[in-house]
Amino acid sequence: MDGEENKLGTQPVGKLLIQMSLPAITAQVINALYNIVDRIYIGHLPKVGSLALASLGVAFPLIMIISAFAGLVGMGGAPRAAIALGAGKKDEAEKILGNSFSALGIMSIVLTIVFLFTSKTLLTWFGATENSLPMAHSYFTIYVLGTISVQMSLGLNTFISAQGFSTVSMMTVLIGAISNIILDPIFIYGFHMGVRGAAIATVISQTISAVWVIRFLTGKKTVLKIKRQGMKLQKSILMPTLALGIAPFVMQSTESLVQLTFNTQIKRYGGMQVDMLISAMSILLSCMQFFTLPIIGLTQGAQPIVSYNYGAKKIDRVKKAFRILLTTAMIYTATVWVLTLVLPGAFVRMFSSDPALMEIAPKFLRIFMSGMILLGAQFSCQQTFVSLGQAKISMFLALLRKIILLIPLALVLPMIFGFNGILVAEPIADVLASTSTATAFFIISKKLFSEQTNS
Repeated sequence: MDGEENKLGTQPVGKLLIQMSLPAITAQVINALYNIVDRIYIGHLPKVGSLALASLGVAFPLIMIISAFAGLVGMGGAPRAAIALGAGKKDEAEKILGNSFSALGIMSIVLTIVFLFTSKTLLTWFGATENSLPMAHSYFTIYVLGTISVQMSLGLNTFISAQGFSTVSMMTVLIGAISNIILDPIFIYGFHMGVRGAAIATVISQTISAVWVIRFLTGKKTVLKIKRQGMKLQKSILMPTLALGIAPFVMQSTESLVQLTFNTQIKRYGGMQVDMLISAMSILLSCMQFFTLPIIGLTQGAQPIVSYNYGAKKIDRVKKAFRILLTTAMIYTATVWVLTLVLPGAFVRMFSSDPALMEIAPKFLRIFMSGMILLGAQFSCQQTFVSLGQAKISMFLALLRKIILLIPLALVLPMIFGFNGILVAEPIADVLASTSTATAFFIISKKLFSEQTNS
């Protein structure tokens, strides 16, 4: 156990980042399969595939909100626990873990009750039409019943990777995703349950992941354990955790607000093709989600290294980890940018073979993803602020891309360019946010590193 903990401060940074990031990237890509595989199977249902895809498209933003609450606690607590470990304060780190476990349980109950009673209204707000609402409601209400599994598997898994157990963290996601891939066709096609079958398969898979996480964090191999004495909520422990977690929460939950904005604007400017355009937007957002997940995995792999060494005042190791993170992320996003320009149809075809969708979605994807080339800087700098425990600045930068820039652009530009204005809002926001975030990081980080060195 000590070796897993101490390697964060002793092993060569480049080698360590590869060891930590590859499982995290794998976990993120696999995790995407929970919802993307659902969409692939559902999108190819005979006769109703496009409508079913639109139904999942309006349910997905609400699912992202549920996941965001797990990030509020997990992504807020895990960096603080890693910093405490780096400073030699194991008892404090275990209190953070225990309080996070209790908070996730309480939130699960509240979220389940709220979403069950408001699901139809919320789905309508998020773009469900008279045609798509029945299937969207069937999928979402079943998914909501598994909220506690989502919270525990996603929220607590961050504490596994924060200790250096990146492979175990990857296995959490791998077990659930494989279960989902196996169960999806059984319930969707074998039992002829359609979208309800996809939801049931996802809930069962998330439950398996949650059991795996809790067993590990109460077992013998973990450095930090969930202990009864640490589960009693303490304001001094929980509030800083939530404050730091607000930035990741905003980054995830604003995806829902973005899709709400997109869908309502499509209903306003889409004419007679509303359901088809919502299906196309569902594909575009699925591609954006899938392409950004490796960057998120890369930043998650770097997070324990940055947090631990920042707490241990090894600033040279922090700087080196960030340089490798930024370079790798920028190379990746530039590669994705090229691929979406050259092969947009290949990505769209993963989700649907509908001729009408294949005619419009590839052209939309080229426009939608054109700002991807700079997103490596946005994610690297913003998430490193989280790793350094900087709640306020990371919160602002999380708000910048989606709330301050993208949503207003998506509301204003269609007034000038019609439906195309919705598409160009994304790349404009990506470019502006990335350049602003990188500038802020290089100014503020110098001060932070100097203060930590001299403290």
